[in-house]
Parts: sequence; C-alpha cells; structure tokens
Amino acid sequence: MMLDVSGLCAGYGQIPILTGIDLAVSPGGFVGVLGHNGMGKTTLLKALMGYLPATAGRVRFDGTDITHLPPASRAKLGLGYVPQGRDIFSSLSVHENLRMGCLLAKTDESTTIERVLSDFPRLTRLLDRPGGALSGGEQQLLALARCLCGSPKLILLDEPTEGIQPSIVDEIIETLHKLRQTQALTMILVEQDLHFIADLADTVLIIQKGTITREVTPQQISDPALIAEFVGMGP
Repeated sequence: MMLDVSGLCAGYGQIPILTGIDLAVSPGGFVGVLGHNGMGKTTLLKALMGYLPATAGRVRFDGTDITHLPPASRAKLGLGYVPQGRDIFSSLSVHENLRMGCLLAKTDESTTIERVLSDFPRLTRLLDRPGGALSGGEQQLLALARCLCGSPKLILLDEPTEGIQPSIVDEIIETLHKLRQTQALTMILVEQDLHFIADLADTVLIIQKGTITREVTPQQISDPALIAEFVGMGP
C-alpha cells in the first residue's frame, strides 16, 4: 500500500476528533472522503500530514512508519498537501510561489517549474502576477502546481472546488486525470462537490464522528438516501 492507516486518533488539545481511522490507499489510487461538516475530514488530512500529532494508531507511507514524523520529513518522503483555502503566498508572484514549492525538488529548479507548468498552461501567462491578485480558481491551480513542484507520490487535497468557477473546476479534473496517467499520482480527496469527487475517485469513504463507517462506489454517491444519511448535502 502507498498509505496504510490503522486506528489513527488525533484532535485539538483535549478535544478528540479522530477516534480510530482505518484506511488503505494503493499506488495510483484516488480515494474520496465525504461526510457532514465537523466529522473530521480536514482533521484527517492534517493528521496524515503531521500537522496534528497522532494520539494513537499508526500511519505507514510507502513502507515507512511516519506516525511521529514532522510535516517536513513526510514531505521529503513524497507526501504532498494542498490545504483548504489554498495558503498561497499572496505577496509573492506566481513564479516565486512555484520556487517555494521547489525546495524539495529532485531536479533543478528551472527544469522542475518548466515540467509542472506544462500541465498548467493557464499559469504560464501569470508568472509575474502576485498570488493575491489571482482569482480563486487560479489560486487553486497555483496551490496544486506548487505542491507538484515537490514531486509528491501522494497528494492530500482539501476542498479544491470551494469558491471557484465551474470552468476551472473542469480544468482541475482534467489536469488530475492527466497527472494520474503520466505520473502515477496517488490522491486522497476531501470535497463537498459530489460530481467532482465522483468524476475522480475510485472509491469513496464516508466519515462519521471521526471514524470511517462505510465505503461506497462513486456511482452510489448519487443515491439520495445515502446522501441524506451519511453526507448531508445535495448532488
């Protein structure tokens, strides 16, 4: 398995959020995570990246136990993270943001940026523009491209369609499909847009009260009864 998680518990201070997460992701797999707000979706990604310490359980990534490693060490092993809200450097240019992503690059900086931009043609005309001057959709593309500059094996992607225009949502879907084919990318995707997650995920995990309670196919998430009971959102 590219990622093997067993009994993972984590939270904020004395407040437990994850109460025993078990999941496994094979190389090249795209796994979606759905659930009501407050059920632990974002907390799960933060715990996998190491921003929240595990209070119990184990996380193995590509054969290495990373349960207690800091985020930088996980990133060096090939774990990438695109957080909710993008977290780009708004005062830096697009090119400078990409340079920041190259700190873990396995090739020289210019080669890495050129390679990544080949999959993000929209960004090539924006290289000198400050990140904060981009639209929400362009910022999301930049956040994803910056993450890819580190050549991750697995990306943790949190709410990528939040507040962005439909045309760029389609562009992100197309880009991720292409990256999966050309780079054997693996991904865990937290998303509220059911069409987006159904288009990308091989399997969808339902999270309730900090634990994975069910695994469904992308086709099943169009079932109104399942949506109402386990997800709490419309298609």
